[in-house]
Amino acid sequence: MTDRDALTDETLEKPYMLTRAKRASAPFSRFLYASVGAQWTWYMRRQWTEKQWVRHVQRAQLETWVAYVDGTPCGYFELEHHRDRSVEIALFGLLPDFIGNGLGKGLLQDALTRAWKSAERVWLHTCSLDHPQALPNYLARGMRVYRKEQVWDDLPDEPLQSW
Repeated sequence: MTDRDALTDETLEKPYMLTRAKRASAPFSRFLYASVGAQWTWYMRRQWTEKQWVRHVQRAQLETWVAYVDGTPCGYFELEHHRDRSVEIALFGLLPDFIGNGLGKGLLQDALTRAWKSAERVWLHTCSLDHPQALPNYLARGMRVYRKEQVWDDLPDEPLQSW
């Protein structure tokens, strides 16, 4: 997304409270990653040690935002600020109990709005393993497909487990 004006300004219901996680917490970030990503086969951070998680969450260029419904985390996103003044929505998703309630539309709109506060370009990766509504949601919020590529990778048999 290279034009902030492409972001749809549609008023969406947002029955959640969105908070930036300003205190870096490796266990909490890992919990969110495992909880949201398990059914979508998120595996890139699967082998990370606790030390790698700590290093990741303490980086100045990372913002983690968490949405809560009635005090319970329902979804989150990570914004990764790059030197070229782009912001990547590195992770985005809902916890399983909150999928199918329309929360993803508003949460993505919030992610894009926050990303654009300091960006000249906002981008993300998606793939065929993501929720079937992921790409339609991205397109409906004003994003467009920039590049398609075919990647073959060995996927883990089991989801990420607790430490």
